[in-house]
Amino acid sequence: MPQTVQMAIMAESWLSTTSSHYRIQAVEMNTVYEKSGASKARTLWQVLLIPALLLLLSACANKPYDETEGWSPARLYDEAKTESDAGNYERAIQLYEKLESRYPYGRYAQQAQIDTAYAYYKSGDSVQSLAATERFIKLHPNHQNLDYVYYLRGLISFNEDKGLFSLVSGQDLSERDPKGTRAAFDAFKEVVTRFPDSKYYADSRDRLQFLVNSLAQNELHVARYYYKRGAYLASVNRAQEVVKRFEQTPSIEEALFLMMRGYQKLGMKALESDTKRVIDKNFPNSPYWKVEIPEKKTAERKAWQFWAD
Repeated sequence: MPQTVQMAIMAESWLSTTSSHYRIQAVEMNTVYEKSGASKARTLWQVLLIPALLLLLSACANKPYDETEGWSPARLYDEAKTESDAGNYERAIQLYEKLESRYPYGRYAQQAQIDTAYAYYKSGDSVQSLAATERFIKLHPNHQNLDYVYYLRGLISFNEDKGLFSLVSGQDLSERDPKGTRAAFDAFKEVVTRFPDSKYYADSRDRLQFLVNSLAQNELHVARYYYKRGAYLASVNRAQEVVKRFEQTPSIEEALFLMMRGYQKLGMKALESDTKRVIDKNFPNSPYWKVEIPEKKTAERKAWQFWAD
């Protein structure tokens, strides 16, 4: 065999052996890389999982103990009512709210909403109490205890200004912003007009009459204010409102005198004469003839401050 041919055969055999060797090494290296990648994946999964488990265990360990867990709606309500009767209104509110959140349907939840409003009222939080009553009225417009909810709304607004400042300063309802007075008036009016057989009817009627007088006095307070500052037309207009809107109240007498004095200052002789004629017929012996501007009576102030709830 020629030497050249032998050399070619030997070279081909060496190349075949070398190629096979490198293929084996490549397979071995791929296997190593695959094992390394899987190991890294497992390590990353463990790194992420362990803190999550620790966090979960920590949360479970820090969960506060709740003695009411598993309580029935009846037990929750009874416990809340007991706390409320004892004057522990904050605790009662917490239990009422738990009852409503866990058992939102049924008579216990509805009664809890009413009692929550009452507890807020007794604790002095009139804003939350009014919000609770308003929410109940919207959710249950035909509820059998709706008369009480309106009555409670009236009490909240009625007593809102009866604080220490009022007692010390001597300022009464008619000298304040009448917004709360009107809110109480509207609530008591609902009881009187919609629930004539309610056990809250009589008290609502009496308070309603008192509020009518207070609203009339508020108008007179503003009328006096304008008169003292020389705004006679504005004073007359306010006094006329009392005559038109509060005809059956004691304030009508003072309103007529303010009107007459205002017309006199404005030089409106005909209107002054007409008003004087009405006064002569209805209040011939009025003490207001002796003063230019009637002043507020202290007796009315005491009636507001010491109204019995």
